[in-house]
Amino acid sequence: MNLAAFEAFVKVMETGSISMAADLLFITQPAVTKRIHSLEEYFGVKLFESAGRGVQATHAAHSLLPKVKNWLNELGDIHHTLSHEQGQVQGKLKIGTSHHIGLHHLPNHLRNYVQAFPEVTLDVHFVDSEQAHEKVLAGDLELAFLTLPPQGDARLSYVNIWDDPLVFVAASFHPLANQKNLQLEDLIRYPSLLPAAQTYTSQITLAEFEKRGLKPKVSMSNNPLESIRMLASIGLGWSVLPKTLINQDLQQLDINFEMHRQLGMVWHPGRSQSKAVLELIEMMKIKG
Repeated sequence: MNLAAFEAFVKVMETGSISMAADLLFITQPAVTKRIHSLEEYFGVKLFESAGRGVQATHAAHSLLPKVKNWLNELGDIHHTLSHEQGQVQGKLKIGTSHHIGLHHLPNHLRNYVQAFPEVTLDVHFVDSEQAHEKVLAGDLELAFLTLPPQGDARLSYVNIWDDPLVFVAASFHPLANQKNLQLEDLIRYPSLLPAAQTYTSQITLAEFEKRGLKPKVSMSNNPLESIRMLASIGLGWSVLPKTLINQDLQQLDINFEMHRQLGMVWHPGRSQSKAVLELIEMMKIKG
C-alpha cells in the first residue's frame, strides 16, 4: 500500500471519473485503475462500480473518503514542515488553476515539474480565478494560476506569465459577423454573452465600455469560457473570448479595438513556502 493509491482514490471520488482523475494526476488511466484495485484488495471491499461512462462510488468508498482526506492532510502538513526545514523537494503541493489555464497553458509545465520532482505529489484544484485568488489569500492553496486581477492585493505576490489577447466573436450567421469597421457602439444594439460580472475577464471588458459611457445588453452570463463559446456559436449573442479559444464555429468581428488580459501565478509571501512550491515558482518564471 502506498500514498499514491490513496491520492488516486480521492481524485476519482472528487471527479467520478477514472479518466479525469488520471488527467489531474498526470498519469495514465490504467495506472489509476491499478491503484484503486490495490486499495480494494487491501481493504477487502469494492470501492467503485461501473456507471455509464464513469464510475459510481460504493457505500464503503463514501465511508472511507473523509478518513483518507484527514489522513492525507495531516501527512501533508508533516511533509511540508520537514521539507521546509531540510530543504527537500517532496511532499504534497496544493495548487489551483482556472479551467482555461489548466487546459491550455499548464499541462506541459506541470508534466515537466512532476518528472523533475517525483517525490512531490501535485494536488491540482480547478477553480475560477476569483476563487483561486481568495483561496491563496486564505492559505487554502499554496499557489494559483489565474487571470490576474485588474487590481492586485498588496499582501500577495504576482507574476505575469502569459499575455492573453481577447477578441470579439459571434456565430458566422450573426448580423454582426459580416459588418466591417465595427465600433463598440455597434455591439450594444445586440445581446451579449459575457462571463459573470464578478469575473476578472468581465471586469476588463465592461471597463472598456464604461470608459465610453456604454453598457452592453448582457442576455446571459456563464463562467466557463468553453460554455460561452458554445452559446455564441449557436447565435445567442456576441461575446469576448481569448483568441486561443476561437474555432471554426465562431467568427472574429471586424472591430478596430484590442483588449488583453494577463495570466499568471499568485502566492502569499507572508506564509511559509515549501521547497516544492518555491521550485515550481522558479520553474514557471523561467519557462513561462
